[in-house]
Amino acid sequence: MAAVANGQKKEGIDGPTNPMVTPLLTDLYQFTMAYAYWKAGKHNDRAVFDLYFRRNPFGGEYTVFAGLEECIKLIANFRFSEDEIAFIKETLPTSCEDGFYDYLRGLDCSNVEIHAISEGFVVSPKIPLLRVEGPVAVAQLLETPLVNLINYASLVATNAARHRFVAGKSKLLLEFGLRRAHGPDGGIGASKYCYMGGFDATSNVAAGKLFGIPLRGTHSHSFVSSFMSPDEITEKSLHSSDGSHVCEDFVGSAQAWLSKLKRSNLLGGIFGETNQSELAAFASYALAFPKNFLALVDTYDVMRSGIPNFCAIALALHDLGYKAVGIRLDSGDLAYLSCEARNFFITIEKEFGVPDFGKTNITASNDLNEETLDALNKQGHEVDAFGIGTHLVTCYAQPALGVVFKLVEINNQPRIKLSEDVSKVSIPCKKRSYRLYGKEGYPLVDLMTGENETPPKAGERILCRHPFIESKRAYVVPQRVEELMKCYWPGRSGKVREELPPLKVIRERCIKHLEQMRPDHMRRLNPTPYKVSVSAKLYDFIHFLWLNEAPVGELQ
Repeated sequence: MAAVANGQKKEGIDGPTNPMVTPLLTDLYQFTMAYAYWKAGKHNDRAVFDLYFRRNPFGGEYTVFAGLEECIKLIANFRFSEDEIAFIKETLPTSCEDGFYDYLRGLDCSNVEIHAISEGFVVSPKIPLLRVEGPVAVAQLLETPLVNLINYASLVATNAARHRFVAGKSKLLLEFGLRRAHGPDGGIGASKYCYMGGFDATSNVAAGKLFGIPLRGTHSHSFVSSFMSPDEITEKSLHSSDGSHVCEDFVGSAQAWLSKLKRSNLLGGIFGETNQSELAAFASYALAFPKNFLALVDTYDVMRSGIPNFCAIALALHDLGYKAVGIRLDSGDLAYLSCEARNFFITIEKEFGVPDFGKTNITASNDLNEETLDALNKQGHEVDAFGIGTHLVTCYAQPALGVVFKLVEINNQPRIKLSEDVSKVSIPCKKRSYRLYGKEGYPLVDLMTGENETPPKAGERILCRHPFIESKRAYVVPQRVEELMKCYWPGRSGKVREELPPLKVIRERCIKHLEQMRPDHMRRLNPTPYKVSVSAKLYDFIHFLWLNEAPVGELQ
């Protein structure tokens, strides 16, 4: 689909992934305000809005910014169809004039500018993620869909990043949340943004097709319990991996290995007769996928049946030149069972001389979350990969990020939103944002300045102030300065548009930025607060405007 440069169609920007993301995906009051603006002749007043959040989620000190690409796709394709205009006309009061609907027919985002932090960056409260500049009526119509597209995306990407941090860099993280996600869109979005936040793969086939995310999955308990006996397997032959010979009775080979394992004294006599229907299920799956055999081993009993049956199949595959992938544990004491399974695998490697059998992959699932991963690390475990679903994709620990969209300037006049709750006071005027890095390479503070202030420079001493608390201030001498906002939609400004990178590039950027953060800002419990500040000039201006706009009480 064509996309827009300087307000005209530009190649390379398709419509939003979800076809429900249209100009109607907004709140009714956006249309009533748009009509009131139009009626008052104010609809083309030039407005500047900041989109930001007020506090980090999950009790943490960082957030991963996500959802920008979908926002730009919406803006690039923002048009009202005749059906949509007809519906709006039916919805608004009959007193609304027909001229308003003619206005909607010609509406697009050709006169809108979007500056944003790049997707995948680590971001902080109060710092604008998006700055939307354009006709006030258009900007208001964009408010709800932009907030919607960024809120969940950033929340779930942050949740994924937190799980990655606790699990550690070396573990494989698999997103298994589709069946528990909040509808189809929640499932698709979760897969995309969990991958961005550091997960390695998903079980969601649709997301794999849409976004190129690696897919992973094996079988369920129902597959195992659907078998009654090895006699059900009619085709038992399997070619060797190099095609040089055929094992005519693979099931018999696995049963022979099972008997050999049972006789071995090195395994401590931990099992007697294993469940033969489970062995049949594993054999059937191995016959179907000899190069990708990974078995769910807890349908009946992990150590007395599942592990021995898996090992018998894996050893039979080894005889034919194949290497079994591993096992999945979906219940029980995951720390204990993973350690016992690892010991079993190591013993088999030593006893039968099977190279690397001790390194057989162990995957764990079963309603995992951050707290569980942390507990497993403290207990000690041998899990190589985690499949995480419900708590990840539903953001069970916190259901919303709380993104807001506030007017900061209209017709070049700065505006402020006041509140008795200081955290809800907005920071007025068009701003620029910078990240200041220290000697060790870590970010020290994020700094907001007025649009026309001289940018901070590396090596220069800068006074950084808390936006609202007079006593909180510090001088910073940054070793490096990074400007955070870039132009992602130039409108008619003639500015160069920043390109939207592929998902894999955003994921790499996200991982890089998370690694740049100081460890005490990242820890799960009691993280050190990350500083967000304003320049001395902006601080003075905020408080001047605050005093100017706040009504003065009178005591009688």
